[in-house]
Amino acid sequence: MQLDQPLSDKEFDELDSFLLSDRSPEDAMTMDILHGYLTAIAIGPETVMPAEWLKKVWGKEDTDVPTFKHAKEEERILELIMRFMNEVLVTFEVAPKEFEALFVEHEHEGQTLIDAEAWCWGFWEGMDLRPGSWDAIFTELPELMKPIYLLGADEIEEDELALVEDPVKAHKLALELEANLPAIHKFWVPRRKAAVETVKRDEPKVGRNDECPCGSGKKYKKCHGNDGAAE
Repeated sequence: MQLDQPLSDKEFDELDSFLLSDRSPEDAMTMDILHGYLTAIAIGPETVMPAEWLKKVWGKEDTDVPTFKHAKEEERILELIMRFMNEVLVTFEVAPKEFEALFVEHEHEGQTLIDAEAWCWGFWEGMDLRPGSWDAIFTELPELMKPIYLLGADEIEEDELALVEDPVKAHKLALELEANLPAIHKFWVPRRKAAVETVKRDEPKVGRNDECPCGSGKKYKKCHGNDGAAE
């Protein structure tokens, strides 16, 4: 799997077509939602492994799984998703200010505006993988996250609705959001936690019937293996 190769237009359309096809679950992400989702995972506070985040691409339930024609097709689709993710990762690593979010364009009263709502839904899904771990940026730099909150949260305050229901104001929020992404990435770089790894024991585990390593001559369960033993 060559993850260093960005998706060509043809490959982008190939993945887009599969996500929209009847063989993907009804709640599968579209390309713009997926892009927001992958961005949150790429720049967020904790490393999330593909084995975890890939499942959510197809829906919220474990029963939401795609129907592949054969193993080769499954391998191909997963490769495209992983390369799509790698594009996001590499851009933020090499040139974060050049990152372009995959927003939808639409016409409104003769103007071409952008709609970032679906992208933000995806970003919010990515944050929900590690919800509590995002608290620091909402506390320390809330203005950076405000556009994502307004456009992506399930519920916002009633007096905030005017900011997202007006297409022109929503367009401005989308521009602000994209401009904030490098700073969000920069905030988490020194704080980012690696994925949890299995701890390797330096010493072999002492069995309860083995001699206690303290040198008392007693069995471990009668010495330091006894929860009630005094120190």
